[in-house]
Amino acid sequence: MNKKKNNDRASSFPDGFTWGAATAAYQIEGAWDEDGKGESIWDRFSHTPGMIVNEETGDVATDHYHRWSQDVGLMKEMGIMAYRFSIAWARVLPMGRGNVNRAGLDFYNRLVDALLEANIEPFVTLYHWDLPQQLQEEGGWPERRVTTAFVEYADLVSRSLGDRVRHWMTLNEPHVSAFVGYLDGQHAPGHTDLHEALAASHHLLLAHALAVPVIRANCPDARVGIALDYRPQTPASPSAADRIAAWHAGGVINRWFLDPLTGRGYPEDMRRAYHDEMIFIQPGDLDKIAAPLDFLGLNYYFRNIARSNVIDEAENSPRTVVPNDEFTEMGWEVYPQGMYEMLGQVHFGYGFPAYYITENGAAIRDQVGPDGQVEDPLRVAYIRRHLKKVLEAIAIGVPVQGYFVWSLLDNFEWNSGTSRRFGLIHVDYHTQQRTPKASAKWYQQVIGENAIV
Repeated sequence: MNKKKNNDRASSFPDGFTWGAATAAYQIEGAWDEDGKGESIWDRFSHTPGMIVNEETGDVATDHYHRWSQDVGLMKEMGIMAYRFSIAWARVLPMGRGNVNRAGLDFYNRLVDALLEANIEPFVTLYHWDLPQQLQEEGGWPERRVTTAFVEYADLVSRSLGDRVRHWMTLNEPHVSAFVGYLDGQHAPGHTDLHEALAASHHLLLAHALAVPVIRANCPDARVGIALDYRPQTPASPSAADRIAAWHAGGVINRWFLDPLTGRGYPEDMRRAYHDEMIFIQPGDLDKIAAPLDFLGLNYYFRNIARSNVIDEAENSPRTVVPNDEFTEMGWEVYPQGMYEMLGQVHFGYGFPAYYITENGAAIRDQVGPDGQVEDPLRVAYIRRHLKKVLEAIAIGVPVQGYFVWSLLDNFEWNSGTSRRFGLIHVDYHTQQRTPKASAKWYQQVIGENAIV
């Protein structure tokens, strides 16, 4: 329950609103080969020269595997109501299927127990990009057999934790897993093949669909969803060419996943654009993928301004939209209005029963000051402005039930290594010392007031 209400209703969130923070296993846990854990595709990818800034790895990351108790204590001090974390598949099933690593499973049982003791609701994400390497060597997500391995994994974890965990997300950002991992080559496993990416996207959604009833059978009161990255599309001009470019770009990242999840199948315009027969789709797959969910998780960071590359710049209309002059350390435009656009577009276009903002945050160049404090006013301003847009969406009828800051801790930011800091809590990677930033103290006030402060 929220601790108290703010009298200013214009800045207050609905009673029962969930305030949380989010992390991902590979980005924080470390202990990459300890206590029986198997190798994941991110272990392999980060050990491949040239893939990560400064040749860093997630071998240690923020050492959460050994420091989880301290991290739960920090969350409790902040008043965090819910913690979204992911399970490292290879930590509990080192080969992806078969023999269970009890030490790995015990780690997550201890974590869940500690969270509940601290009155923090666990929100579990089963897959946040770290496929067991053994399954990748069998073909990975482009191969249908991976879906049965995922169901075995989902069954194991939900049976182990389901008596205490109510909120489940099957996948985080399947678009990134499929297209950034198998087409762009920027994430693990680093492939660059369109057919593989399309097959991976389908098998990710199918694995999600097959796991949902298993989770519900093991946890009768479960609320089950999926977390998608969504990017609002803004045409760079009013021209037809730019409007088409925006529609196409939205098809790649947004419609390709939202449409099949809501019974519309894969968008026909995108199937034609990909020139792929998609023979990996079998009868009944799309019906399974369209099974109703209890909520949708949405991750928002920035919009896309779409400019046509079909016609020459000189033949197109003059640009009327350009990025504003505020960017995060990731090079992402700060565009809070996109939060409102996303929530309105998804809810009134697709109609899920409830939504959580499962990721939203900013990479800022933070430094510990001479007084030992970390002042990060840009992060506070970023989150405050985005929360205002969440409130505006709620006011027009979008049932947003919670907000999770990305991230609880500074962490291993994928191919950027430790060069980008998103955390409410600063981590000294040499000593692993944790220091709550000014944003953590501000967020504590937000939670206490259940309102923007």
